[in-house]
Amino acid sequence: MNLRQIDTEKRNVHTLDIDTLSSLEIIRQMNKEDQSVPKAVERVLPVIAEVIDRVVAAFGSGGRLIYVGAGTSGRLGVLDASECPPTYGVPKEQVIGVIAGGEKALQSALEGAEDNIEQAIEDMKQIHVNQKDVVIGIAASGRTPYTLAAMKYAKSVEATVAAITCTKNSEMEKIADYPIVVLTGPEVVAGSTRLKAGTAQKLVLNMITTAAMIRSGKVYSNLMVDVVPTNEKLLMRAKNMIIEIADVSEEEAEQALKTYQSAKAAILALMTGLTGEEVFHVLRRHNGHLRSAIQSQLK
Repeated sequence: MNLRQIDTEKRNVHTLDIDTLSSLEIIRQMNKEDQSVPKAVERVLPVIAEVIDRVVAAFGSGGRLIYVGAGTSGRLGVLDASECPPTYGVPKEQVIGVIAGGEKALQSALEGAEDNIEQAIEDMKQIHVNQKDVVIGIAASGRTPYTLAAMKYAKSVEATVAAITCTKNSEMEKIADYPIVVLTGPEVVAGSTRLKAGTAQKLVLNMITTAAMIRSGKVYSNLMVDVVPTNEKLLMRAKNMIIEIADVSEEEAEQALKTYQSAKAAILALMTGLTGEEVFHVLRRHNGHLRSAIQSQLK
């Protein structure tokens, strides 16, 4: 392995004197470098869209989205996966984050875990990766042994395999069916890929799950109508969505939410006059898409 050939390990010519700067000057330089990240992501939007299409298809056939990575990359995958159930009301098994070293690696740096090829294969077997799934390897360098091994295993069982990397011509890029290569360039501090590379990875992950959930019917207009009201804030959010979309009073919204235990179902009932199990039957018939369910009843 030659680290000098990895883009994110190279020295940034714009920050060679960063250790002589004041706090304000340092963060101005960081901010200037960060501004290049969205542009780098923009260049690979077409392949991100292809991955999203595959994820939507996987969800429709009972498959899953599985992120796998080590260190910062692994933590970002776990973070994105963990936020999907409360935000979109999906089962926790539908989007999974796998990190080298397991749960302990979420809070403590276990750098040796990224080299454990055997554990990567075992971790993929433990969650029964199969041909219905989309597996996305995440690594700024594109060469992390753990992530590569997981991707290779996923390919061996005919899963769809994608990669999010920040280095061109990497091994991960070559293995992936859909390589998302976001060229963010050298970091402000050489090799510190939690910076620009990590930001790019987070932006891409946001796009993949958000767009996949929208296309799967988890959003009406720009409102997350499948939100699970598990705390006071989310309960208020669900109630406000019902009030706004169905144009009803707070009392009517509260009663409908209590009756159906779902903002989406409550909205459909209030806007169409449907009641009881028929509300859920119509939603299922339209694969959970609230807009088409409403339109089918108002024709």
